[in-house]
Amino acid sequence: MNTILLTGFPGFLGSRLLPSLLGRAPDRRAVCLVQGKFAHVAEARRLALEGEHPEIAGRIELVEGDITTAGLGLDGDGTHDVVEIYHLAAVYDLMVERPLAVRVNVDGTRNVLDFAESCAGLERLHYVSTCYVSGRYAGIFSEDDLDKGQAFNNYYEETKFLAEVEVKTRMDRGLPATVYRPAVVVGDSRTGETQKFDGPYFVIRWLLRQGRIATLPVVGDPTAATVNLVPSDFVLDAIVHLSALERSLGKTYQLADPDPLTVDALIDAIARETERRVVRIPLPRSLAKAALDHVPGMYRLMQIPSASVDYFVHPTHYSSDRARADLAGSGVAVPPFVSYLPALVRFVREHPEIGSAAMT
Repeated sequence: MNTILLTGFPGFLGSRLLPSLLGRAPDRRAVCLVQGKFAHVAEARRLALEGEHPEIAGRIELVEGDITTAGLGLDGDGTHDVVEIYHLAAVYDLMVERPLAVRVNVDGTRNVLDFAESCAGLERLHYVSTCYVSGRYAGIFSEDDLDKGQAFNNYYEETKFLAEVEVKTRMDRGLPATVYRPAVVVGDSRTGETQKFDGPYFVIRWLLRQGRIATLPVVGDPTAATVNLVPSDFVLDAIVHLSALERSLGKTYQLADPDPLTVDALIDAIARETERRVVRIPLPRSLAKAALDHVPGMYRLMQIPSASVDYFVHPTHYSSDRARADLAGSGVAVPPFVSYLPALVRFVREHPEIGSAAMT
């Protein structure tokens, strides 16, 4: 039986992607690379998936390994017949320190690429990047763009950019691969379910902690800047569809909203859904970030990391023409944010125990 190797399990996207991949390929099994410290969580997730999807029972193997180790720590056991690799593992944390980000996002991807090149029967590597390899590039960033001399907001962006450069270098040398760049991923558009609260959730939670009249610091020009949000089910459905297409080989897809809301419209939508009247407090970006980082008690009060402020004055617009063209006719498309915002807010209200920490 041919093998699909998956990194990023038991993470939210990897766990949800797996049943679809195995469901469409009954002749294949999955080997999930799992860090030892997540072994118990991964086993529980495997059992839950097999209970929900009986057709994949017995076809998921959990193997302890580490992308930061040469050979992924696998010693070749059970992976000689790998034909597809889905590389989702990364540190998604806007406040991550550079050494950890380099070790996981750059060195880890390089190790996955080395492993991929050692697989004699490899059909394709599927690499999940991010739209924010763009850094703070001002203007339209296309699916063919990568190195535009851009500056970066944080080490997450920088190291995901460096990792994608590694992937593109191997592709130029003949490695069969496809790259997927999601925008800011939020919860499921139907249920609101997510594994962590970040991005627009910082605003939702801050407003919910206040009374009917709520204050919100606002940076830059909220009528000009946009926030590009996509629900997790769209991202997963898009990857499942695109990864099965022969014509997607060698391509990069930006899984982004072609019509993102401005910051102003986003605040209005969240205010309506949370039943708050928002009093906007204009602040310079540098002052807002400094207050969150250095004013005693400010971060504890607002629970908004300073790094997230940059995304409310983001100068980049993402074209997704290729993704939309290759998804045409599949029924997979980005729903309007306001159509699934009620599900996101409901999930936040029902799950106060969920935080914003990344799995590392």
